[in-house]
Amino acid sequence: MKLPFILILPLLLACVSASALTIPDPLPKPPEPIDDILRLQIFLDTQLFGPGKLDGRPGEFTSKALKRYQHSHGLPETELADCTLDLSSVPEIYTTYTIREEDLKFVGDLPSQPSAQSKKKYLPYDSLLEFLTERFHSAPELLEFINQPMKMGALKPGDVVKVPTVQPFVIEELTEVPKLPEVPEFLNRVIKIDTKEKVLDVWDGEKLLASLPITPGSGHLATPPGTWRILGITQLPTFRWDKSVLEYGVRSRDFYELPIGPNNPVGVMWIGLNRPGIGIHGTNSPQSIGRSSSHGCMRTANWDVVRLVKLLTKGMTVIIEGPAPEPRPVEIARAIPVAPAPLPPEPKRGFFSRLFGRK
Repeated sequence: MKLPFILILPLLLACVSASALTIPDPLPKPPEPIDDILRLQIFLDTQLFGPGKLDGRPGEFTSKALKRYQHSHGLPETELADCTLDLSSVPEIYTTYTIREEDLKFVGDLPSQPSAQSKKKYLPYDSLLEFLTERFHSAPELLEFINQPMKMGALKPGDVVKVPTVQPFVIEELTEVPKLPEVPEFLNRVIKIDTKEKVLDVWDGEKLLASLPITPGSGHLATPPGTWRILGITQLPTFRWDKSVLEYGVRSRDFYELPIGPNNPVGVMWIGLNRPGIGIHGTNSPQSIGRSSSHGCMRTANWDVVRLVKLLTKGMTVIIEGPAPEPRPVEIARAIPVAPAPLPPEPKRGFFSRLFGRK
């Protein structure tokens, strides 16, 4: 006897394991910012001992910035948990910012491909949230958390947002300057870069003036170790995007000239060295500083590099320590074809050879 399907269905459902019907747990939320850590990060950032993006969480670059600040002031170096710095200069960790109509001039359409970017006059922020994260040196997760339930993806002029109390990165004050003025009294200063530590330090004699996190190159495009010097500093640079240079370090004729803007690949500042194609510069990806690799240069956040250049001048020494670039891979597409060897001349043929068709 055949049972009706309506009677079989409950039996089938009963056979389905409970685990198959279990709804997966949601992804864990990121940890909440810790006020004491954020206060320390704001303090260190203000002193130009950069902790990287402000997020209120203990991390590698906050720890490195703390120890370097302590060293520069003759204090015992400690871990974050044992920090006893006087942070009274940061009485409040938050303030507010009202989004202005003129802020929209720096936000707009941002193509992803260099070919399309090269056709624009400016590479802007792609959202007001990105504008705010760079202006206030912050991780987007921090701004989203402290501004709940505001929708940070739908910001508009007139909105009042909560932000950290840092010195804002005021992009509207930047103008195109091919070469910043020289400052002779800075000539004896030295930049020391440790590509393993991913840190850039500025020294004036025995005094450590500033320390910033960077992203250096790696592999066959590792930042070249050695002693170099600054050839010049350009504010709001353009960028020659050449895939061959980025992948192999070999200049080609196939490139795009990308315009200025905060989302230019080298950011808002270029500090050129006397090593062709190598420099210290800003970035279009501040959230990745210290957590990825570059194509040989040393990049840091735009909010850091605009303050860094105020300590530098043309002719300063730059000492880079770290592993040398690995052997460069062969670029098959650019290999020069080799002409085949010429064939030996045919032997002369006599009358009988021609007659009987012998070769």
